[in-house]
Amino acid sequence: RGRLQLDVAGVDAPKGIVPGKSLGVATEFRRAYIGFDGTMPGGFGYRIEVDLANSAVDLTDIYLTWKANTDLTLTVGQHKPFFGMEDLQSDLFLSFLERAAFTNAFGFERRVGASATYNRGALLVQGGVFSDNSKDLIDSNNSFSLDGRVVFMPKLAGGTLHLGGSAHYRQFNDLTHVGSYSVRPFSHATDLRLVNTGNVMAVSGERVLGAELAYVRGRFHAAAESSWLTAKRDGLANPTFNGGYAEAGLLLTDDTTAYKGGVFDRIRPKTPLGRGGIGAVQVNARYDWLDLSDAGIVGGRQQIAGLSALWIPTDNVRFIVNYGHIWLKDAALPAGADRTYSADSLGMRAQFDF
Repeated sequence: RGRLQLDVAGVDAPKGIVPGKSLGVATEFRRAYIGFDGTMPGGFGYRIEVDLANSAVDLTDIYLTWKANTDLTLTVGQHKPFFGMEDLQSDLFLSFLERAAFTNAFGFERRVGASATYNRGALLVQGGVFSDNSKDLIDSNNSFSLDGRVVFMPKLAGGTLHLGGSAHYRQFNDLTHVGSYSVRPFSHATDLRLVNTGNVMAVSGERVLGAELAYVRGRFHAAAESSWLTAKRDGLANPTFNGGYAEAGLLLTDDTTAYKGGVFDRIRPKTPLGRGGIGAVQVNARYDWLDLSDAGIVGGRQQIAGLSALWIPTDNVRFIVNYGHIWLKDAALPAGADRTYSADSLGMRAQFDF
């Protein structure tokens, strides 16, 4: 198995944010995964996958599964701790180049642990115990987290309704953790973080609560999520940061939005390119927000109005273009002396997977 995502993207912002640096335009291999997965006798399965983008080797999914029965699957290894609908969705099937701002700002990532998934009918229950990402596991890292998610997926008016929620508790223990929450401006093309809490002193733990809502019917889909992260600080006020998004999308071709197991899945064109058609075409609109100011910490507020267009000529090839207008208030990086300003982001992606 493998995937390649090649991006060209840029951010246009007021001058004077960082002297000598430009938000400008950049080209990068956003992801370059290679790996393998399969099954073994006894109901066991496995996946081993690495990301080779940007001349680095990062471990992504590395786990062993056991299907106890048709409804229950147990997993051990490095995988995602059920933070929410879009975070669990494969990056191959995103409607924009990047996930919602809060998923990056709050540090959602794969971690090493053990989990269980129960899926029967319209009910999905997921839960697990996790340590840390494999690259951060050192002798002094005895942090742990408890993570859970519940989704109800009833049929409604010819479509599927998605109602979900998640809860997460993380304790850092002996791990020295200087809390810092930030995000890039709707593009991975720059390392600058226009909203950023800076170091919010030593954080002993985190609590995250998430809510999910979606509806899927034929060509149409709508989705919304919100998440609240509370950083626990010994002897200091505990700030709570919030982010989320609301999105709607429509396939312009005679195709169907794919939804499976509590997340959006691969769109398969009914008439792909080379077989009498042009593939699938989808348009999407999104509002995204992130507020990193609370309890005396002023990390700024970011709001984005985004539009995207997708061309999916075949099952395994996808082209994306997206635009976002960004409003910033109390930005961590001022434009001259102004911390309230706007910016624009435009990005394109070509990807394939096998």
